[in-house]
Amino acid sequence: MEHLASFLDRHRDVIRVQITRARGSAPRSEGTVMFISSTALYGTIGGGQLEYMAIDTARALLNSGGLATRMDVPLGPEIGQCCGGRVELALDRLTDALRAHAMMEDAAERDARPEVYIFGAGHVGRALAGFFAQLPVRAVLVDSRAEELRLCMAPVERVLSAMPEADIRAARPGAAFIILTHDHALDFLLTAEALARPDAAYVGMIGSATKRAKFEGFCKAQAPRTATKALICPIGAQGSPDKRPELIAAFVVAEVMAALTTTNTRQTTAVI
Repeated sequence: MEHLASFLDRHRDVIRVQITRARGSAPRSEGTVMFISSTALYGTIGGGQLEYMAIDTARALLNSGGLATRMDVPLGPEIGQCCGGRVELALDRLTDALRAHAMMEDAAERDARPEVYIFGAGHVGRALAGFFAQLPVRAVLVDSRAEELRLCMAPVERVLSAMPEADIRAARPGAAFIILTHDHALDFLLTAEALARPDAAYVGMIGSATKRAKFEGFCKAQAPRTATKALICPIGAQGSPDKRPELIAAFVVAEVMAALTTTNTRQTTAVI
């Protein structure tokens, strides 16, 4: 995914559109921003007629040389939408100060993104990396096999690790851990390590009900204090019985993102 800094480097004359107030049903929340040049867009305020109107207004502002304008848009039948809410927008031409502030906020948002650790760079692991590369997370693909990591073409962080359990310990609070290595014994070791972190947002291990039962036995013998209730195994089990790697990965990504966004919402609510 392109960073805002790259977009702003390529487009010098830009309007920032920000949702300053959202009442009722709206496609995005207050504070959401997008950036509009004469030929390109970065981000979205929700699409549909609301966004089309914002784009037209922003480009008219660019053409006229204006600095700022405001919009108050009812999201009803009059604009061809059925949300029923109302959105207020602030459109501002980027000054040097606004440009620097926008890049700082974007960098801070990226730094705060939840981590998703994928242990195992096989077919499913590489498919997962490809999906997560398109999402607002920091995806990390970990394997002890350099040749498998080299097969991953997705723009994610790749870690060649002889001790992947150390990567689990080093992960930030709220991380997600997906374990699907080439070795069942290693899967068990890493899964137990991930479950030992009460701050993990998601711990999933590829396999079946039989593999989960064997893992439960492993824990009783080797790690009796491990609480296994939070473990998701099989992963992506609510999806299709089709076992192609890309389809397995698609359902797992949905599962992980649901866990991450639910966790983030709970944490935000607690802070407020």
